[in-house]
Amino acid sequence: MDEAVAGAVGERFRELYGVDPQGVWAAPGRVNLIGEHTDYNDGFVMPFALPHTAVAAVARRDDGVLRLHSADIGTDPVELRVADLTPESDRSWTAYPSGVVWALREAGHEVTGADIHLASTVPSGAGLSSSAALEVVVALALNDLYSLGLRGWQLARLCQRAENVYVGAPVGIMDQTASACCEAGHALFLDTRDLSQRQIPFDLAAEGMRLLVVDTQVKHSHSEGEYGKRRAGCEKGAALLGVDALRDVAYAELDAALERLADDEEVRRLVRHVVTEDERVERVVSLLESGDTRAIGPVLVEGHASLRDDFRISCPELDLVVDTALASGALGARMTGGGFGGSAIVLAEEADVDPITKAVEEAFAAAGFTAPRVFEAVPSAGARRVR
Repeated sequence: MDEAVAGAVGERFRELYGVDPQGVWAAPGRVNLIGEHTDYNDGFVMPFALPHTAVAAVARRDDGVLRLHSADIGTDPVELRVADLTPESDRSWTAYPSGVVWALREAGHEVTGADIHLASTVPSGAGLSSSAALEVVVALALNDLYSLGLRGWQLARLCQRAENVYVGAPVGIMDQTASACCEAGHALFLDTRDLSQRQIPFDLAAEGMRLLVVDTQVKHSHSEGEYGKRRAGCEKGAALLGVDALRDVAYAELDAALERLADDEEVRRLVRHVVTEDERVERVVSLLESGDTRAIGPVLVEGHASLRDDFRISCPELDLVVDTALASGALGARMTGGGFGGSAIVLAEEADVDPITKAVEEAFAAAGFTAPRVFEAVPSAGARRVR
């Protein structure tokens, strides 16, 4: 976090509210290396934090007033009363920070108001968890200012509840946990059932590699219907198989499970993706821990094929990134995030980054697509106080 950025956010807070903030906090967006749509199936995920962050300057209030301002929206501060916060009553950006206040209060924490100014460099709608970063930075600030004593995983749970119930988006726990708990230079191996965590060293630069994020500029929204349909289909599959969640279907028993679902092809596809994706996460962990980092490339490609063909959440732009990158020498590539747009990741040798980037940009131009945004993803620190 650049000290100048924290200073600028603090100065804007003073201009807006006429007082100094009591601190400035930052929470990152994330890239998911592997483990897509497994989190709400009690499975395994492996995200890491981006250097891109949501930054909040905050001061507590004791009069029941919540004032919210975003540098990225540009309107006047929005004033709310904490006692009036009601789930699904707000369809604007303010639902994310106000939902966190609601969730804290509903959990019994006496949050009596705040002045908040936010600014974010996490690309919105790119599948990089801009909303989770917004939620986590507010939760961390209020945790500090109100001396709540909550740990990162507890803040993540509350932020997930805010998004599930207050915003109305049926997201899993991965995004909030990644933003709250990731460490620089590592990927987070997270068991979403019990929230146990292992920090897995992931320093590609030291091995002569890079991981690119290609933002297709195709926007997606988790609270729209397709994400919810996939989740409902997974829950149906678990019920038909008599398990609590698809996490409980062993990889070795997948063929037998699919045979039992022979009458429902859509559910079969969803189950096959989730069970094989959990196995892919465990394979990537094993490869990274054994030092065979380049070997994760084909596993990423397998993951993309499963998301494209079984889960059916890819799009022409995402497929074009993956196909073009692989044809241009990439070690691996796949879509990342909730799907229906957003971003893809590309694992490449350092020397191949520029040729791959150029090839993808040219392929998009030839297809008549909006030019993609390409940047390097560097495993970075999770949420923290910055001043």
